[in-house]
Amino acid sequence: MSIFLTCVLTLTICITTASAADAPESGVMTQSMQTAITPAKALEMLKEGSERLVSGSSAGVNYLAQVKKTAAGQYPFPAVVTRVDSRTQPEIILDQGIGDLFVARVAGNFVKGDLLGSLEFATKVSGARIILVMGHTKCGAIKGASDDVALGLLTATLANLNPAVTAASKGDYSPKDSTNAKFVQAVADMNVKLTMQKLRDRGLVLRAMIDKGEIALVGAMYDITTGKTTFYE
Repeated sequence: MSIFLTCVLTLTICITTASAADAPESGVMTQSMQTAITPAKALEMLKEGSERLVSGSSAGVNYLAQVKKTAAGQYPFPAVVTRVDSRTQPEIILDQGIGDLFVARVAGNFVKGDLLGSLEFATKVSGARIILVMGHTKCGAIKGASDDVALGLLTATLANLNPAVTAASKGDYSPKDSTNAKFVQAVADMNVKLTMQKLRDRGLVLRAMIDKGEIALVGAMYDITTGKTTFYE
């Protein structure tokens, strides 16, 4: 074999090996993996995912492979309550894959009966180790509630955010409407806190699990400008 052909063959093998090593992972969460995750570890995993996004080092995901591997069952480790905003897909901003997250989305990330029942299913039945209530900056629903917007069925939806608007209005903000970015953010922060409190007050199954340390209840705020998620308990 000539030196030229030897070099070409060697280069081809190196490129093929590197491509295999760099290929997106198609692994998914299994039942044994989910069972081994503690609530504290689940939070750590979400923080690490957020950091990967911000640093530009998000893990490559082979979604088609994950579709096939999750067809027989799912074992997500967190349940996420968040908004319907198109910029805040939890799987992307927390750098997770298909089968990793239970996600409940609604304008304003508030909780009512059906959603509470869904979270009981996600945790007590399906084994999620953490409930993450995540708001985001510059939220349109929060702005609408702050301005007392009335629009068809949206009026009733935004009414669920009124307690957060009322609570935030006690602060030293002027004006107290959507033109004041600091007020809007105060309402968003308060809404996450009140949602977490409602989960404890109304979700008896969830509260028992939280008190026993079986699951964690954590709040978060996603910054749509920087991509950073700030977590708080």
